[in-house]
Amino acid sequence: MTMDFNFYMDDITGQARSEMEAGGYEQLKTADEVEAAFKRPGTTLVMVNSVCGCAGGIARPAALHAIHSDKRPDHLVTVFAGQDKEATAQARMHFGDYHLPSSPSFVLMKDGELVAEVGRHEIEGHDPMSVVTNLQEQFDQHCEEL
Repeated sequence: MTMDFNFYMDDITGQARSEMEAGGYEQLKTADEVEAAFKRPGTTLVMVNSVCGCAGGIARPAALHAIHSDKRPDHLVTVFAGQDKEATAQARMHFGDYHLPSSPSFVLMKDGELVAEVGRHEIEGHDPMSVVTNLQEQFDQHCEEL
């Protein structure tokens, strides 16, 4: 019996991608798309997506619920670790030396500079609402009111 790995992964990632797009997040699949997105003025929430259980059960639901706040980022984008490797690597180049490359994770940028992050260690093993609260605290500090 053989299994087409790409077919299997496309099914999983397709659902994860459509979930984020339906929530208003822009998929960044190339290095050029990352560069263009990170040059936009204002605040940008970057969700580093993945296929792991904590991404599907905690990070993606938190990403979708956190943005329902008085203050929220101007732009919502996502890169898919392990899938869109070029885009993810390019995004991580902007996150600075102290950023641990982990997925899932969130990075909040302001005018192209990292101002806050929520790493995997703050997602895995936590409930979605604690991640929502963490993100909204960052929005309150760095984002403008709608």
